[in-house]
Amino acid sequence: MRQIIIIGSGPAGYTAAIYAARANLSPLLIASAVEAGGELMKTTEVENYPGFAEGIQGPELMMAMQAQAERFGTEIVLDDVVKLELEGEVKRVTLGNGDVHEALTVVFATGSAYRKLGLEDEERMSGHGVSWCATCDGFFFRQKTIAVVGGGDSAMEEATFLTKFADKVIVIHRKDTLRASKTMQDRAFANPKIEFLWNKEVAHIYGDELVTGIGVVDTVDGTETTIDLDGLFIAIGADPRTHLVHGQLDLTSEGTVAVDGRSSRTNIPGVFAAGDVIDPTYRQAVTAAGSGTVAALDAEHYLAALPQELLARAASQPATV
Repeated sequence: MRQIIIIGSGPAGYTAAIYAARANLSPLLIASAVEAGGELMKTTEVENYPGFAEGIQGPELMMAMQAQAERFGTEIVLDDVVKLELEGEVKRVTLGNGDVHEALTVVFATGSAYRKLGLEDEERMSGHGVSWCATCDGFFFRQKTIAVVGGGDSAMEEATFLTKFADKVIVIHRKDTLRASKTMQDRAFANPKIEFLWNKEVAHIYGDELVTGIGVVDTVDGTETTIDLDGLFIAIGADPRTHLVHGQLDLTSEGTVAVDGRSSRTNIPGVFAAGDVIDPTYRQAVTAAGSGTVAALDAEHYLAALPQELLARAASQPATV
């Protein structure tokens, strides 16, 4: 039995592991068989993570976090969690290979997944002109023409932010009215750099090494036109990865895991959550990392209050059952 198991290998998970390992908690981190490293593994240049004046590649940043966690004694398993049993003083984590790991605490840091358009070239052009994060990638589109897909608050926020860099931002929405709040709409309508394409859906993404344009289909008459542009930002929402904890952990109205105030404490004692899975607003690597710190410290404090005989069991029993 472990003192702590961390589920997720993005900035939140790895930071929690670093802090837990330095506290001599000997963490086990479940990193996923296919998505180890989280969303940053799909990002090219990261220029807004503190400490890297010249920027750093997303995969390079995540490998550095992994190496740091391992340096202090974190054990990392590349497999997927298929079942969680979180009630009671001992938590059980079942992996795809059939192994069952037990722990006194669990940090749930599975992140979120940006919603995609489902286009053939969407993944191919990710990091080459297609992005889901204006804050991350807007800087690369100075004096360019770009498009934002979406009609909600996040799309208006992304479009408005991108006007700091781009010469023109085209908002593409499949209806003739926006879902965004009136304040966000008014701000976007008043911005001279923002244009709107109504009743349109993106059907194609063009370009070899970089995005050169898109094909849009009119949702009313079905006609298709081509738009030349340098980048496409997709802002149709994100879904926190909470399927493993449905029916166990309380969720917010936005679908994220509910935590107690600024802590990482969930409704189940000994279970903590961190990163994008609790954050519907900011979704940045640096905020996720800070959240992972909170989770590790909360878990450490929780463990310190447990009976010594229970902690002794965690130190003496096998890691898997």
